[in-house]
Amino acid sequence: MKVGLIMGSDSDLPVMQKALDVFKDFDVACEVVLASAHRTPEVVKEFAGGAKDRGLSCIVAGAGMAAHLAGVVASFTTLPVIGVPLEGGSLKGMDALLAMVQMPSGIPVATVAINGAKNAALLALQIGAVSDPVLAAKYQAYRDDMTRQVIAKNEKLQASLL
Repeated sequence: MKVGLIMGSDSDLPVMQKALDVFKDFDVACEVVLASAHRTPEVVKEFAGGAKDRGLSCIVAGAGMAAHLAGVVASFTTLPVIGVPLEGGSLKGMDALLAMVQMPSGIPVATVAINGAKNAALLALQIGAVSDPVLAAKYQAYRDDMTRQVIAKNEKLQASLL
């Protein structure tokens, strides 16, 4: 599996790093680019338009404020696009969230929570796991480990209450 990750500004990296960390943990190749829907639209078009030919299975797009990046990316590819609305400006990311979830019919952008880059990466893994049994097993092990952690924490809590 190989995914794409695009962000509109280098100031987005601290949040988007959470997605990159997930991809690294799962040994998933990730093509990363910094490009703006407004300032470098041709770069965005080239990145998204050629994504399938470069072997990408989906694209994670992080953007704040008007957050046109995910929608513009989606307009140039038929691959799944997962939008990460980034907190910023006076609306604290609500403008980015609404821009992504209100895409016009026919050009969907799957959208996670504000600053939800980790969940975006996990959703990308789930998409890839549909056709990759090795990745599916890794993801299932990740989920099983989360379950074990919660059970262990509950046991510790229950013991402390006695």
